[in-house]
Amino acid sequence: MKITILDDYFDTVRHLPCFAKLAGHDVTIWNDHVQDVDILAERLKDTEALVLIRERTKIRKPLLERLPKLRLISQRSVYPHIDLDDCTRLGIMLCSHQHADTPSGATVEMTWALILSSLRMVPQQMQSLKAGTWQMGIGKSAKGRTLGIYGYGRIGSAVAAIAKAFNMKVQVWGGEGSLERARADGIAVPASRAAFFATSDVVSLHVRLYPATHSIITAADLALMKPTSLLVNTSRAALIEPGALVAALEAGRPGSAAVDVYEEEPVRDTTLPLINMPNVVCTPHLGYVTEDEYEIQFTDIFEQILAFDAGSPINVINTDVVPRS
Repeated sequence: MKITILDDYFDTVRHLPCFAKLAGHDVTIWNDHVQDVDILAERLKDTEALVLIRERTKIRKPLLERLPKLRLISQRSVYPHIDLDDCTRLGIMLCSHQHADTPSGATVEMTWALILSSLRMVPQQMQSLKAGTWQMGIGKSAKGRTLGIYGYGRIGSAVAAIAKAFNMKVQVWGGEGSLERARADGIAVPASRAAFFATSDVVSLHVRLYPATHSIITAADLALMKPTSLLVNTSRAALIEPGALVAALEAGRPGSAAVDVYEEEPVRDTTLPLINMPNVVCTPHLGYVTEDEYEIQFTDIFEQILAFDAGSPINVINTDVVPRS
């Protein structure tokens, strides 16, 4: 099969052990990021199987209709960047392992890196040191503070487990499933959504992005947070109502934020308000970006391609599709 891999920024994929699974196939790898439909249509005109790295490139109807040889899109996790109905109509199968039972250790680690860096103001202190002014303020300890986890699933529960090692109090809010799982694990559930936001010292978001969860965190929620509190988002930017986080930080509730995800990625605009706020720690969507996590993810992605090529596709999202011959 002719296979194309997009957005492999650091040419990492070909060096993974699992890349050997594609031996015998014609593989093309692009290391830059392009969203221009004309350029993508030219690059992908002979592609039969397209490999995506998360949501880096949007695959919409205008592009799909210009890819007559495309039979399979293979990726991992959610797919808000793909026009699924058009894939089905055009006979393009989407295979995407949802890894519901395999929490991302890399994202859990990144969440804690952001929490601790923000509480102790590590980036700001580094800048102060480099400027020759030594310390620039006093940070906060995690111990004794309340961590509010919004979304108690595979990642949220792992974040909660680590919080116990820091002697933090943990409470949970989210859908009924999250609340039931939290209660079963002995994790506190506040009396109300408002109480959750009002009493948490740190709120960390761990919810998948679906139409139903888009803008699930509102300006009203953020306005309830303490002036001393921290909002952490390693999930998806669109979980928060557009513009609400910057406005809330400017208003002083919450007092700070740590963000790994953005409404439009990659971020090239250095004037973006969020990345220029002194009370925000920003990183360029690093949650899943480790060699170890790539090996796990691309093993799944490549096995989906091999299964499709063998005539027994796995992890099919659009099960009604009639694949192109």
